[in-house]
Amino acid sequence: MIVFDLLCADGHRFEGWFASAADFASQNERHLVACPTCSSVAVERIPSATRTNLGAEPPTPQPEPGQPQKTPDMEGKDPFAIAQILYSRMLDELLTKSEDVGKQFPEEARRIHYNEAPARAIRGQATQEEHDELVDEGIPVARLPLPPSGKLN
Repeated sequence: MIVFDLLCADGHRFEGWFASAADFASQNERHLVACPTCSSVAVERIPSATRTNLGAEPPTPQPEPGQPQKTPDMEGKDPFAIAQILYSRMLDELLTKSEDVGKQFPEEARRIHYNEAPARAIRGQATQEEHDELVDEGIPVARLPLPPSGKLN
């Protein structure tokens, strides 16, 4: 088997496994090769990096400071799917690293802002009016959509 890097007409990258280059060409001519993201059959081979197994793994390059980190688990995926994954990760982090103060959120946010309570990450509920009052006072808050009820506990 041989692995080819492929690209559809809509710009989605993916891999295909074939018995040979001729097998790929034959399947592609018969429109049997389709993009797994958008189902386009307008597919072409693109150059792929060669890999030589020398027994030892090369050191992992470290990203330069200030450069965004690449996430291999997201490469080649639909941008909407990436947004969902990132939102899910952000939501999980928010829920695990913040304290739920419920309907006491506006009062507790003020207490933290005015150094009357220990500084910490909190989450809770606030009406639109309460949110606007916090913003007017210069208290940094953000409104987020509520996750499914099972995620809050």
